[in-house]
Amino acid sequence: MTHPSARADETRKTWKAVLETYHEDRSTPVTPEYWSEKDTWSRDRIEAVQNEKIAAVAPFLYENSAFYRRRFDKLGVAPTDLKDGDSLIANWPIVTKQEMMEDATEHPPYGTYTTCSDEDWADRGWMLFSSSGSTGVPRVFRYTHFDRQYWEQANARALYSGGLRQGDSAIPMVGFGPHVFAWGVQYTLAKMGLPVVPGGGVDGHARASFIDRFKPTVLVCTPSYALYLGRVMQDMGMDPAATSIKWMVTGGEPFSGVSGTLERLQDLWAAKAVEFYGCTEASPHCGGYSCPEYQEGDEPFIHFMEDIQLWETVDADTLSPVAEGERGLTVCTNLNSESSAQLRFLVGDYTRLSREPCACGRNHVRGLGCMTGRSDDLINLRGIKFFPVQIEEAVRAVPGTGDEFQIRLTTQDDGLDVMRVLVEHESDVADRVAKEIRSRCEIRCAVEVVTPNTLPKSEMKAKRVFDERNK
Repeated sequence: MTHPSARADETRKTWKAVLETYHEDRSTPVTPEYWSEKDTWSRDRIEAVQNEKIAAVAPFLYENSAFYRRRFDKLGVAPTDLKDGDSLIANWPIVTKQEMMEDATEHPPYGTYTTCSDEDWADRGWMLFSSSGSTGVPRVFRYTHFDRQYWEQANARALYSGGLRQGDSAIPMVGFGPHVFAWGVQYTLAKMGLPVVPGGGVDGHARASFIDRFKPTVLVCTPSYALYLGRVMQDMGMDPAATSIKWMVTGGEPFSGVSGTLERLQDLWAAKAVEFYGCTEASPHCGGYSCPEYQEGDEPFIHFMEDIQLWETVDADTLSPVAEGERGLTVCTNLNSESSAQLRFLVGDYTRLSREPCACGRNHVRGLGCMTGRSDDLINLRGIKFFPVQIEEAVRAVPGTGDEFQIRLTTQDDGLDVMRVLVEHESDVADRVAKEIRSRCEIRCAVEVVTPNTLPKSEMKAKRVFDERNK
């Protein structure tokens, strides 16, 4: 009888061999238009590779992750039952953040949902990351240098598709904490041979001076921070639109799918903002990204790299798959990692999928309308449900409002839950903002107008919802 450790080693070796079959160690693009030839694979080729990877990753997860082994056994599903995309969806219920949080609580500090053991970490560990989601216990993930190589190539495909080329230089404006977005971009810029102006550890005034002095062409930051920095520059007598910046690589928050925010960003900087979408749990490198055509139609969209991940959308209530073109929550099966391969993880952002070919030449599935809010962020106020992005759209609809806003939820003495929205403006526009909110959310709320530039800004995800209601 084969020893469990031998089976774990054997399935790991098999899984890594499959990954290596499709790995490209590139530092330059394969053509002037595409970083990788995989970008233009046919639908049949994409699905064949997905199926090959699913068949190899299921036994690997069973033998190397106690979380997955328990789940397989509880469901009565054998790893060999998962042979392709269809059998995966039919036999494997969605994995939620709640399951991972419970596992992390019971098995601190790393949980058992990853396949990077203490021995793997000591042997070839690269970096530790933590989820930055808005709810629950943080999920911690350790990644190896094997993973890093695959991150670099996935991210290079995304950044090259977004427009970055030899001759560009970037200024990442983040604190480089345990969050995946900026670190992944940083290592990929090195792989692509693009120079970096370090922008961490200093304030907005210093970063504005760096841009003015060193002339980088790419901002790397959250959308809210790009807005903030642009206002800082204006206060310093600089015009962001007249700077060297041509591209904004933005992650961490929805923006392209939020009416008014994309336009505000691009008008402020006279630069093109591109998406860099993913999550720590199942899409640690870039999963969704922009192509040259992403703003050319009636609504913006992003591509998903389907040769390395399988993406679905499901109903928010039933978690059942929705038809192509219908609005649903994103689900990711990560088929590109030694340390964090995941099967049907509920990322939880709303979008609509389309497999129609794109004018850019990519056949990989698109998310129409980009991302329009994460299900975790849903607000339920007196039975009326809405998302913070709907409030953002209402604020953006009133000319002259500041870039930041706050949603404050409290309970009155009589037990009634109420909402107050704080906006920045030089004039009293409370009635106009309240009207816009009513038209989008069908709810009445108080609006407080505060002096411009008084609401706090953040390098990472902006905190805009403060729920202080009695539970």
